[in-house]
Amino acid sequence: MTLLETNRREMLLGIGAGAALSVGSAAVAQAGGGGRKLGYAIVGLGSYATKQIMPRFKECTSSQLVALVSGTPEKLTRYAAEYGVPAANCYSYKDFDRIRDNPAIDIVYIVLPNSMHAEYSIRAARAGKHVMCEKPMAVSVAECEAMIAASRKANRKLMIGYRSRFEPYNREAIALARGGHVGPTKIINAEHGFTAKPDQWRLDRAMSGGGSLMDIGIYSLNAARYLTGEEPMTVTAVESTDKSDPRFKTVEDRIDFMLKFPSGIIANCVSSYNSNHNRYRIVGPNGYIDAEPATAYEGQRMTIRKGDATMPRVLPAGQKSQFAGQLDHLSECVLADRQPIVAGEEGLADMRVIEAIYRSAREGRTVRMDRA
Repeated sequence: MTLLETNRREMLLGIGAGAALSVGSAAVAQAGGGGRKLGYAIVGLGSYATKQIMPRFKECTSSQLVALVSGTPEKLTRYAAEYGVPAANCYSYKDFDRIRDNPAIDIVYIVLPNSMHAEYSIRAARAGKHVMCEKPMAVSVAECEAMIAASRKANRKLMIGYRSRFEPYNREAIALARGGHVGPTKIINAEHGFTAKPDQWRLDRAMSGGGSLMDIGIYSLNAARYLTGEEPMTVTAVESTDKSDPRFKTVEDRIDFMLKFPSGIIANCVSSYNSNHNRYRIVGPNGYIDAEPATAYEGQRMTIRKGDATMPRVLPAGQKSQFAGQLDHLSECVLADRQPIVAGEEGLADMRVIEAIYRSAREGRTVRMDRA
């Protein structure tokens, strides 16, 4: 599915200026879901899975945690007890393929290092399970294409964990930007970075596939794409990495990249492992829309400058979290037999641009996407 097709689907589903996720629930009811909760198996019990994803199942209306996969027996024992997962639903990586025999598992959520995404997504699809895979989708375009092909062959859904697409302020920003709230968008500035601590898998290219761009920079890239609703025509990138820093022996620190879109919009983006920022600004002839933090786990804030007035935009509290929103979205798509708004094709589109960014930085030239 192309980004434009996804955009139309979002509008038809009422996704935009503060629209709730009740549309998906209504579709489930019409499809005869009857309030059934689909069962998730979480693959990889690292910090993100255990501190951000798993606690959110209590907010879900269409999803539940039923199985765990880890190479660490102690983690399996601890989290199975905490979440009431029976021992029979706990798997190691060696016996992962036994999930095919467990009808309680409908969806497998891959929360592993990037280099393992393709293998476990493909194995899950072959086991007859729908797949949620963390971003970046994989470490190459070829791997992304193989994941999509495996899910299609198995007639299973494949969704990428772009949680910001289910976060209310990001939904609001999409609606405002595409709706011309401050006039037609001319410039987008998107900056994402944090100070990377040493001795972690993200700093090992064999496991991560790259440095900051594959980790935090993808937020700048994906935001530029979803705020414009377009695919970039050209990419120009510059890398700045101090190779004497032991953290960056195999991966990049900072990449600045510029995307030019068909409408003429320019997105100036930052990806960094040595500076702390999480924001984007949408600039039009009549003002700007600021989001800071824009894509954090929580605490999003928005400010709008229009004409001579600068005002905060505050959305109603009590909406479903972005984590529960993405979990339920895939369940509802399975029950209603519709395509997720961030299907595998969305992850593939990002990876195509990521490869072009790396090529531009490496070769010192602007890369046309139709030639990437």
